[in-house]
Amino acid sequence: MTASTTNFIHGNAPYLTFDGGQTRVTDMNNLLGISLSDGRTYSPNNNSATNPIVLPGINETLINVNMLVPTNANSIALNTLIGAPYNYWRDDDGDGQGSNGIAVTGNLKLTITDKNNQKVSRNTALDLCNAPYKVVLSSDGGTLSTRYGLPKSSDFSGSRATYYINPKAPPKLCFVRPELKFGSDKVISGTDFGGPASMWNPNKGFIVQSMNPSSYGLNFPTTGANNLYFYLDLAGKNSLSWASPISRGGITVTIKPNSSGTSIHVKLTGPFANESQWNSDSPGRITKPTLPQTFELAGKDSKGNVVVKYGFQLKKWFVNRGTVYHNYSNTLSWCNSIGYRLVKVQDLTNASCNGKGSGSHCQGAVGVKPSSPNNNYQRRIGGGLFSEWGYMSNYTGGNFDSDYHDNNAKGKQNNSNSSVGHAYWTGDSIGNDKFVVSSSSGYINRFSLDYGHDGVCTYP
Repeated sequence: MTASTTNFIHGNAPYLTFDGGQTRVTDMNNLLGISLSDGRTYSPNNNSATNPIVLPGINETLINVNMLVPTNANSIALNTLIGAPYNYWRDDDGDGQGSNGIAVTGNLKLTITDKNNQKVSRNTALDLCNAPYKVVLSSDGGTLSTRYGLPKSSDFSGSRATYYINPKAPPKLCFVRPELKFGSDKVISGTDFGGPASMWNPNKGFIVQSMNPSSYGLNFPTTGANNLYFYLDLAGKNSLSWASPISRGGITVTIKPNSSGTSIHVKLTGPFANESQWNSDSPGRITKPTLPQTFELAGKDSKGNVVVKYGFQLKKWFVNRGTVYHNYSNTLSWCNSIGYRLVKVQDLTNASCNGKGSGSHCQGAVGVKPSSPNNNYQRRIGGGLFSEWGYMSNYTGGNFDSDYHDNNAKGKQNNSNSSVGHAYWTGDSIGNDKFVVSSSSGYINRFSLDYGHDGVCTYP
């Protein structure tokens, strides 16, 4: 009678290695590198959104960025990358040799988003205004195992690398940004002040409509008043120079870039009423500008070449009465005295007497077309002064009224209609009343002529 004991022989577990066995690793970081068409290589997490990688060639896309994820896919099985022909593994006992000798779980995945967190494919034409593009390579945690041997498996952890990439491109004008308040659906619940997506971005401002000088009139702004201002938001740090000031027809445009050249402050100055004129019933004539008037703003490089340009055409100029309230007849007389005309509803807003905020108080009012679906403006180029410029009282030095100041109103007080906002008289009649328009929202209401409201006049 014989007895025997069988013991399994414990050897070595398989392991990951990316240098032929010299170094054992427990993650997939070595699979997360990228390289560019000019041979530059980048390892995980060695750049940032504030210091992005710039592609070497003009018009290159992310297809030109080499990585282990195929250009026609967003993921690849780790089993494909670890086995032959790469053989990024070892087993010191010789286990796992031959076809299908090893198995690796998990995937290497690719995700690309622009700076607005919108998903992007690798062959998408890159836009500097949407840069930097965030390229994320991530590897699942998983297991490397051989068919035989003991132990026959080892675990590895997940890995992730993030790269920020910019296209190679000259500075580019992205948005034209006036006051953004009252430009979205975030200010008043259920009320959207945003314009069409082809014209207005609620977080960025107006979109350039034309780069052709013959149609600069399609761009913002078409209306102006003293000390109103906006910003040209550019992509790409630069040291462009801008000719400033530019004066035409009694209106001056002053241009001032920030330190990086990415935000250009553009200020309008022209005919206005001073404080003593606000308080006078006979203020006297104020100069009229020559309109329409076209302005072209040009950013030039050190060689004098125009790199960025933007043009607009002012078609109407407005003069306001500051914070002084008066009844209708006094306001009308004041506009006549300065040589301008009292505004109409359609000079100020594209609100309509439909939908939210509508009722008998606005029936018969005629705003700019295309009309807003509700009794509030929508941000549109050519939609009237308030529709174009937004929350008027936020413009420093613009002197558009910021509140009713009922205690100082020279006319019947307005407590009964606080929903009007910052209201301005118009010359448009409804029965024995006149329409007024809120400078904050473009809301249209009606009032009897003895109420006190703000005054704004226009030419032509």
